[in-house]
Amino acid sequence: MSRPTMMPASQHAAGAFDIGSALSVRLACRSGALKGTTSGLAPGFVQGNLAILPADLAGDFLRFCQANPRPCPIIGVSDVGSPLVPVLGRDLDIRTDFPGYRVWENGELVAETGDVGQYWRDDLVSFVIGCSLSFEEALLDEGIPLRHVERGLRVPMFRTSIDCVPAGPFSGPMVVSMRPLKAAHAIRAIQVTSRFPAVHGAPVHIGDPALIGIRDVSQPDYGDAVEVLPGELPVFWACGVTPQSVIAKVKPPFAITHAPGCMLVTDRRNTEFAVI
Repeated sequence: MSRPTMMPASQHAAGAFDIGSALSVRLACRSGALKGTTSGLAPGFVQGNLAILPADLAGDFLRFCQANPRPCPIIGVSDVGSPLVPVLGRDLDIRTDFPGYRVWENGELVAETGDVGQYWRDDLVSFVIGCSLSFEEALLDEGIPLRHVERGLRVPMFRTSIDCVPAGPFSGPMVVSMRPLKAAHAIRAIQVTSRFPAVHGAPVHIGDPALIGIRDVSQPDYGDAVEVLPGELPVFWACGVTPQSVIAKVKPPFAITHAPGCMLVTDRRNTEFAVI
């Protein structure tokens, strides 16, 4: 089956919904009004990545996440067969409340959609994983510019040569997100994001991309390209898209993930996850 085309970065009409409200963003996803990146939406609210697997693989995947807390910090888990994760929001439906999903069969991407209701099964377990978009508010509050936010793009993400700690059948390379920053901003970004271990924490690498297996920083594996200008350093954070590289390697019979850059906006506040 041919590979589906990646979803455009942004396809929502400005002013069509309240971008400052977590529930309004989820309802916009549910109605189809929002089909692009959630970067910059609902400031102050935690955003999450998604991995949905059959129950017979859920225990091993949980152990994988626990062994790899930097790329896979779990912030919510559903009951078997339930599309609800009450700890993250009362009016929240995992099947509809992301602006984009990816459906996988035997490690192959077979569909991209804005609603996975037709794929839902009674044996599925949903894992919501902390997202680096959550700490971007703190970076912006410090006056650190983020080019992908300014341009309405998805953050660029890359598969690396950094191996995750294996657990059961799950293993594979870490995925990282990249933000180009001036040196002084990079130093401050380390300090700021270290306070958010539940949403990936401090960077895993700064500088030469080749040292972590990235050949061309202008060609991301996921998301949108963002140039690194003279005088800037590429700064790399562990990324919750890591389960997608693992799924492609391990080839479970069925899985659902979010489309890169298309997150769940929860009712939890970023300040709840900050370590002061």
